[in-house]
Amino acid sequence: MPHVITSRCVGTKDQSCVEVCPVDCIHPASDIDGPEAFAASPQLYIDPEVCIDCGACVPVCPVEAIFYMDEVPPEEEASIEENRRFYHA
Repeated sequence: MPHVITSRCVGTKDQSCVEVCPVDCIHPASDIDGPEAFAASPQLYIDPEVCIDCGACVPVCPVEAIFYMDEVPPEEEASIEENRRFYHA
């Protein structure tokens, strides 16, 4: 899992990251997954199977919620498991 979106995204769900992602690995996105799926999720998540680890999403996140997995702050480590659960539920 190269990059992780942390709980800092909760309540914001800014889709700037979705717009710059070259492989559409960030979900649920309103244009990709539909407005209902987007509204139902508390935050966005990065699909570890699709992410190519380009990092394009990191600088555009207005709440600085995206980190390389090994650099997730200790207080946000639960976000790693949340991301896994979203894609493997």
